[in-house]
Amino acid sequence: MVVFYWVLFVFILSSTALFILMGYDKSKARKRQWRVSEKRLWFLALTGGACGGAVGIKVFRHKANYSRFSIGWPIIAVIQLLGLFTLMWFYFP
Repeated sequence: MVVFYWVLFVFILSSTALFILMGYDKSKARKRQWRVSEKRLWFLALTGGACGGAVGIKVFRHKANYSRFSIGWPIIAVIQLLGLFTLMWFYFP
């Protein structure tokens, strides 16, 4: 049961961090300053933050024209949510 809570914690932390980073990167893009690397954004998305990234795309309208973000992150988010619900079903039958 402890494993589920750790996975949920990482999921929430990564989603929140990616959402905040999307807003930060958008503000840097408007000012034409140094930006957050796509590698870092993808790392957070793959470590459980794809939901925050998908919401960040909609809220900040950032990276919305890039199909690898606007299509890829929602697909990864669905997979991550399915994995989380499967884990929840396993630990809380």
